[in-house]
Amino acid sequence: QVQLVESGGGLVQPGGSLRLSCAASGFTFSIYAMSWYRQAPGKDRELVAGISSAAGSTNYADSVKGRFTISRDNAKNTGYLQMNSLKPEDTAVYYCKAQWDSGKYVMDYWGKGTLVTVSS
Repeated sequence: QVQLVESGGGLVQPGGSLRLSCAASGFTFSIYAMSWYRQAPGKDRELVAGISSAAGSTNYADSVKGRFTISRDNAKNTGYLQMNSLKPEDTAVYYCKAQWDSGKYVMDYWGKGTLVTVSS
């Protein structure tokens, strides 16, 4: 059974930090690229950060560059999003996605999300 399970969300004050985790099971996580998305109330889901399967490359939304760091540990089948200097506008449900592009078709899996609330 394929699963992506996010954890680590919660309530944090502005300027604080959180580390989100995404635990994968039921598929070969190490060959999948991984991304973190977020969706704030009333807004569309947006890409926050992505990392290649072997962690050789990363990309970030402009709004989080310099504050968030994406990483992965393929031995543990887990991805991470370290979030520092959090702002109220970072409040959202955060989702992880694993994606594999064979060249002929694309497979992707989504987690159910974890809520991050940044508020004083």
